[in-house]
Amino acid sequence: MLEVVMAVAMVTMLAVTIGAVVAGRSGRPRASLEHGSLYITGVSPLPEMTGEHYVTITGTITGPTITGKVVYRRFAWDAAHWPAIGDHLTIAYPPHNPDNWHADHPGLRPYLGS
Repeated sequence: MLEVVMAVAMVTMLAVTIGAVVAGRSGRPRASLEHGSLYITGVSPLPEMTGEHYVTITGTITGPTITGKVVYRRFAWDAAHWPAIGDHLTIAYPPHNPDNWHADHPGLRPYLGS
């Protein structure tokens, strides 16, 4: 009896997973990301130790549909490639929410929090 219940539960979970995947593919199309530049106007001080540290970056986004949007974000960053005021970062952001920008930089580490 327990085997039958477990088999039904497994088949149900599989059907739900397949349904979620199919619904995600056939749903409304995702908005494509816009690419732009972030001019850094503020950055956390460079730590004395090497390795990975948190950095908070403030700057101004310029892109195809945005000019002068002030944003900030916290990242895990390699101290050997620490950003500086005046740097330009290549970024991508959704057109409807530029506050959700993502940078491309050799010092950037996987996102660890907000």
